[in-house]
Amino acid sequence: MTSKRVRHILDTIATMFPDARCELNHSNPFELTIAVVLSAQCTDETVNKVTADLFRKYRKPEDYLAVPLEELEQDIRRIGLFRNKAKNIQNLCRMLLDEYGGDVPKRHEELIKLPGVGRKTANVVVSNAFGVPAIAVDTHVERVSKRLGLADPDDSVLEVEHKLMKQVPRDEWTITHHRLIFFGRYHCKAQNPQCAVCPLIDQCKEGKRRMKNGTKRKSIP
Repeated sequence: MTSKRVRHILDTIATMFPDARCELNHSNPFELTIAVVLSAQCTDETVNKVTADLFRKYRKPEDYLAVPLEELEQDIRRIGLFRNKAKNIQNLCRMLLDEYGGDVPKRHEELIKLPGVGRKTANVVVSNAFGVPAIAVDTHVERVSKRLGLADPDDSVLEVEHKLMKQVPRDEWTITHHRLIFFGRYHCKAQNPQCAVCPLIDQCKEGKRRMKNGTKRKSIP
């Protein structure tokens, strides 16, 4: 893809979602880390409902370790995979206390050592909590990138991340991550993308196919 086409895509999505941001409610790096761990295979909306009470009850790593695992499981039971996530959270908190003085580490290579923290989670934390440019590839970013031709259909999540890092200016990595999420979450949805009003339909092979198969094109205001 040419740099001109990439710029067109980035600018168009920026115009559509100028206020894109992390939608997980948090007030510090520790809360953000817990929220992102909980968000795996779960919507941000559900996570925010759970953490509203969770973050009042548990304010630091010691708090999560002061209760039985079963109690923490009940506190997050509305979250998918809550048993495994509760175990990861307690192990994560134990590691923070044992190796990092109770603080969330700022380096990506240290973050990914924490239980329940993968590459995507680490990218979200370093970029949103510590201001380090990063592109976290979640299901929305992966889907949108492949539909718009920023990545190939068979690319792995890591390959998508690396291609975006090469095509997007480094100082735009974090905001582009948020804008691609918003574009995928609210516009280019998995099942019912808004192809008929999409300003990037000409960039999207799947969109063109959907339109050809009968989706009526609407005028864009």
